Amino acid sequence: MFVSRKLAAAGSLASLVLWAAPAAAQDFWSMSCPQLWYERNSIYHERGYCFQTERGIRTFGNAGCVTSNESALGLSSTERRTIALIVQVERQKYCK
Repeated sequence: MFVSRKLAAAGSLASLVLWAAPAAAQDFWSMSCPQLWYERNSIYHERGYCFQTERGIRTFGNAGCVTSNESALGLSSTERRTIALIVQVERQKYCK
């Protein structure tokens, strides 16, 4: 299995997950690609993201959305770290 330098430096995925989201630490490696996609986009949805893809709109809708600009969502540092971790796991799992 491919392990990035960042994960190797962190010592284990579990410690990196705890660093990303201490209140809701979870093992993203045990999630499927669709589950990772949903988890990541749920964060955006909760902050009012206006989805542009058919999949995003079908899954979350755009009622009450405020922007399609991710940087304007006001994500917390924990949310940004969690998203970055999910994206990293998605890449290593070759999710599309």
